[in-house]
Amino acid sequence: MDRTAAPPASVELHEQPGHLIRRAHQIAVSLFHENLGREVTPVQYAVLRALQDQPGIDQVTLAQAIALDTSSTADVAVRLEAKGLIVREVLPRGQRALALTGQGEELLARLVPGMNAMCRDMLADMDRAEQAEFIRLLRKFVHLNDDGRGARAR
Repeated sequence: MDRTAAPPASVELHEQPGHLIRRAHQIAVSLFHENLGREVTPVQYAVLRALQDQPGIDQVTLAQAIALDTSSTADVAVRLEAKGLIVREVLPRGQRALALTGQGEELLARLVPGMNAMCRDMLADMDRAEQAEFIRLLRKFVHLNDDGRGARAR
């Protein structure tokens, strides 16, 4: 091996997928709070939307649906219950079934239109084909890197 050879070129920071994904996440969270306020976090919003789509699901199924570990999902559920947005019911097999309260449904009725507008605004500077391709590639990336438990094993 020639020790005088130049080291291999490294990928520039702003070309690294992980860095770009982190920045995109920061931007998305910032826009979420700017547009929807701070009543809930983006993860709490995901929980509420999942419960809107699947009322009464258990915490394990919910965790899988939103790609969050079960411990974090339980913590989020406790916070949302304390805010009066969901109810948790212990099932006979020891799991907890979750459902939106009326207050949770009202909050989503206020937030969903803002989320839809925010999504349109986030992609507004791309043409329709670019928007579709961007979403397609994000979905493909997630699909290819998801191990079925919601997050790649660490």
